[in-house]
Amino acid sequence: MRALAVSILLALAGPAAAAEFRSIAESGTLMYDAPSVRAKKLFVASRLYPVEIVINIDTWAKVRDHAGDLVWVEKKALSDKRTVIVTAAVAEARQAASEQATLVFQAQKGVALDIAEPPAGGWIRVRHADGATGYVRISQVWGI
Repeated sequence: MRALAVSILLALAGPAAAAEFRSIAESGTLMYDAPSVRAKKLFVASRLYPVEIVINIDTWAKVRDHAGDLVWVEKKALSDKRTVIVTAAVAEARQAASEQATLVFQAQKGVALDIAEPPAGGWIRVRHADGATGYVRISQVWGI
């Protein structure tokens, strides 16, 4: 009987929601410890800094960054543009989604890259600020 109840609850719950990632729209965006401009200012985020939305409340969003820190940001400071941040010491962008493909560029840890195509097969196509595009391993970036 208990197994039936658990099965029904799981069926009613539906599939797990996918993470919602966004990026910071403008450099100099303040991150707070509570959803108020009167709250303690924790740090300033740069433009294109990717964040994962954890909670939405009115005009505020509680977000998680690549380090796992939870902070509050005004929703108006968020962009719909999707970016990832390099978490490896160096991410190697290749011409194709293969270790054997020609190296197009390298990005250092902390560099934000635009998402050019959705991830597939362990790789994601990204665009560097200088316009170069390539495929990086998803294990080398955060924000997807």
